[in-house]
Amino acid sequence: MNVYKLLQLNRRIKSHRVKFLGLYLLHKFNKRYLAVNLDPVMACNLRCKMCYFTDEDYVKTLKGQFKDEELNLVAKAIFSRALKLQIGCGTEPTLYKNLVKIVELGKQYKVPYISLTTNANLLNEEKIEALLKAGLNEFTISLHGVTKESYENFMKKASYEKFQNAFEAFAKLKSKYNFKVRINYTFNKDNFYELKDFFKHFDAKSFDILQIRPIQKIGNTEYSDFDISTLEPDYPILIQTIRKTCKSNNIILMAPETIGSLNSENQSSFIFDYTFCYISPNKFWKEGFNWREEHFNAFSKRINWSQELFSNVFKSKTHLKSLSNKLNYEIEFN
Repeated sequence: MNVYKLLQLNRRIKSHRVKFLGLYLLHKFNKRYLAVNLDPVMACNLRCKMCYFTDEDYVKTLKGQFKDEELNLVAKAIFSRALKLQIGCGTEPTLYKNLVKIVELGKQYKVPYISLTTNANLLNEEKIEALLKAGLNEFTISLHGVTKESYENFMKKASYEKFQNAFEAFAKLKSKYNFKVRINYTFNKDNFYELKDFFKHFDAKSFDILQIRPIQKIGNTEYSDFDISTLEPDYPILIQTIRKTCKSNNIILMAPETIGSLNSENQSSFIFDYTFCYISPNKFWKEGFNWREEHFNAFSKRINWSQELFSNVFKSKTHLKSLSNKLNYEIEFN
């Protein structure tokens, strides 16, 4: 399954009414449509300056991890309706000791696409290969700096050497396994211009997708300069250069066309809250879901979920506006 073509299709369908009718039908016919985002452990090994893990008070509230038997119940409750399973959403999943088991559970329940979002500092070739053998389809890697100096400045406690070693392993294992590597680069006005040298530091053969996304306020972070307006004149020029290099290397680029377009209405995001399912030791999709004892079908029937999906077919964009701008990037297929 190519999730990026599905995202592109979602953007091409302009009518939110058509999208909600599609979701309604998928739900009624017991088909997969959920993007399950699972945080198995509430911790992180780094303290990135643009992340809420630099807020000591907030970090104190993040506690817990799933036990093995709980993972079995999680999978039983919802994996059969998952179109995609993303392991790691707001924390660092490689801190979880039984990470391979989660991937195996995903495959056991025939989830079409399984990805791992990580800072890669705890990955080595052996661990990467174990995840691939279990059936992992994609590694999504967080990156906040191109050079060693910038990387280790923004991603505190991280090692640029360990990060690069992981990408060397990716390049090596690509000859043996069929998987994708996606880089998520978060930019601000202090790390943006080094993007022009991106391909001098990262081998194009080691990754398949590059997402360039702007800094967003996600809590009381150490780095708090969210104004990127000064980048607006130079942004399209630099992105165009990156786009050309991506195209010549068959790399998918995910980036807004302009900084100004970040504030434009994104119609593909209207269905976000109806497909996005977040799970952690402290939260399971929606309040009241007794996942230890009931499945998704039973809970959705109890809350009349199908009726909510169907009613959205007839709602105006104004009523659904709160769901806009969830996906502030364009997808280019080269």
